[in-house]
Amino acid sequence: MAKLTFQRLDLSKNPVGSPLEVPYNPTEYTFSKAAQFAEIAIPGLDAPVLQFVRGEAETLALELFFDSTDQRGTGAGAPELALDDDPMILADRLYRLVRIEGELHTPPLVRVTWGNHLPGPTLGEEMRPAPSFDCVVLSVDRRFTLFNPDGVPLRAMVSLQLREYRTMEEQLRELNLQSADHTRVHVVRRGDNLPLIAWDAYGDPARWPLIAEHNDLAGVRDLEPGTVLQIPPVP
Repeated sequence: MAKLTFQRLDLSKNPVGSPLEVPYNPTEYTFSKAAQFAEIAIPGLDAPVLQFVRGEAETLALELFFDSTDQRGTGAGAPELALDDDPMILADRLYRLVRIEGELHTPPLVRVTWGNHLPGPTLGEEMRPAPSFDCVVLSVDRRFTLFNPDGVPLRAMVSLQLREYRTMEEQLRELNLQSADHTRVHVVRRGDNLPLIAWDAYGDPARWPLIAEHNDLAGVRDLEPGTVLQIPPVP
């Protein structure tokens, strides 16, 4: 049977504590990836122009099934199980992945790892499925489906929603973006400023004067949400 490992990470992606290993023989699990586009309305056109804004984090949805009837049976007087075999304990340990941790002041980052045969997230340059998924846990649903006469939970279903976590440095290294060779446009959002837009466009916030000069802007924060800026190529 396949195994899934859940390893807590700190914000620098260093392992924290002991990993949680659970048996996993999936009927299905789902990776989802999307991109966000803004609609730029231009008078006289039949449809708005679509401008790429950003990619969205990949998500993973899976369901785990824990069954202790082989060890306990279904009658009264169920024997005690090792913590790693008890459905209630395993479900609780997964539930804790979505709770705030005192030292981090946030739920932990988690690295989910599986064997070589399970499909992974988005394929990289090597065109091979990734064997792990760094993420935050968005939700954990616990459902107990069978009890013995004493009220001991014998089976549990745990559904998890996970969202990938990649630092800016990781993303820029993986994308290997090259300098723009043509003028693009950027739709200003609330909270935008020129250094931030320059970082997004060129990977260098110090290049914001290029954008300011090209668009006749007086200041770094002289921006109104909804304004369409032209992003010139790097000379």
